[in-house]
Amino acid sequence: MEGVSVRKIKKICVFCGANSGKDVAFVNATFHLGKVLGKRKIDLVYGGGKLGLMGQVLGIIPSAFTVNNLVGETCGKEIKVATMQERLVMMMELSDAFIALPGGFGTLEELFQMISWAQLSIHNKPIGVLNINGFFNGLLSFVDHAVKQEFITPRARKILISATTADELVDKLQAFRFESDPALSKLKWSPSSSQKEKLDLTLRL
Repeated sequence: MEGVSVRKIKKICVFCGANSGKDVAFVNATFHLGKVLGKRKIDLVYGGGKLGLMGQVLGIIPSAFTVNNLVGETCGKEIKVATMQERLVMMMELSDAFIALPGGFGTLEELFQMISWAQLSIHNKPIGVLNINGFFNGLLSFVDHAVKQEFITPRARKILISATTADELVDKLQAFRFESDPALSKLKWSPSSSQKEKLDLTLRL
């Protein structure tokens, strides 16, 4: 990465499936990602529990998931929140970047929520997918198709980064330079009136 300005990343939030998936490569790549983050002294933020591909360090988990030990005991420190939306907001606030691993609807929701918030200039943090064994090929093709059909701008397309290895992906996240939309960057996101100030991310369209 010679000649490239490197973003300082101390914490990465990882979105991943509650199931391990069909291919053992998903699990192996997840463990390797953990080793890469540890080697680079990058802390991990994740959704809590110990199911599937979900890992360790700081887990942010809705209280509903802790009833009847639904997702198992969280590895590392745990923060309980009231709602899924509150969990996602806290993940955004506590992390410097985001990585999505293979997963289902919940993983995709978290991934695209972070992308749309970046597009709206709510945050300017890098977002990437670890494309293990081509898992995200169809998704990336769909996003490129949406660009061709002019539903997604070329500028917004740059928000989503992809790589096939953990080291390459972290390098790309560190080299990412946010390019905001001139119109959307003028939006003002004011703190809520709660005791602990949080961003009001509610859009009334």
